[in-house]
Amino acid sequence: MRITALSKELGVSSMTIRRDIADLADKGLLKRVHGGAVTTSTLLAEPLFSVKSQMDVGLKDAIARRAIDYVSPGDVIAIGGGTTAYIFAQHLLESENSSGVTILTNSIPVAELVQAMENKDAEVIVTGGVLSRSNSLVGPIADKVISSLRVNTLFLGTHSVSMPRGFLTPNSLESATDAALINIADRRIVLADHTKWDNTSLSMFASFDDIDVLITDDGLNRSYAEQAKDLLKELVLASQGEPDKEREQNYE
Repeated sequence: MRITALSKELGVSSMTIRRDIADLADKGLLKRVHGGAVTTSTLLAEPLFSVKSQMDVGLKDAIARRAIDYVSPGDVIAIGGGTTAYIFAQHLLESENSSGVTILTNSIPVAELVQAMENKDAEVIVTGGVLSRSNSLVGPIADKVISSLRVNTLFLGTHSVSMPRGFLTPNSLESATDAALINIADRRIVLADHTKWDNTSLSMFASFDDIDVLITDDGLNRSYAEQAKDLLKELVLASQGEPDKEREQNYE
């Protein structure tokens, strides 16, 4: 959008628009260009965790609730970085499914969440590594720790989904760490709301062949859903609002 067009449409001064653009750019929600701004869907930069945590909360919540079904008491699981994975961890730790689970994570917010639990029934293992903008620990240290372990199920978020290529993130170090997590998991699950199909990103960490289950929401474009169904072992479309098993769809 051009500053002049925004100023006219909103009925405010160009100086006000420039200040607003600067503020939004600092939060990673758009990028400033000469004379205006462009959408984040064209960006390769990862928004801050605090910014992403306020985006598409209802969609992430529906996906997170559905993902709990893939955890059984006593499981050893891994949870990656990002806000969808964090919301999944919140719901999991509030459920009976978390009884006796061991959680490997490279997410600082997830680790803090487990540590803050009054009921210490769940154990958390933190990878170590370099802290990214998404509050995830990435890089060679994280990768080395991860490669020495094994988990039943992995839950990963993603910055973008590319058909038919796979799953991408802006940070090459984070991409390598996500790939390391995929390599140690018996079952790999990606949590991605339908807006991730509108994003673009730099580094692919997994192809569709690498993933067993993709849990998204029922707002996903039907064409994308049909393509994903052909590429995956299982596609789950979760409904927003109160749990409604009749509206949730599984494609296997």
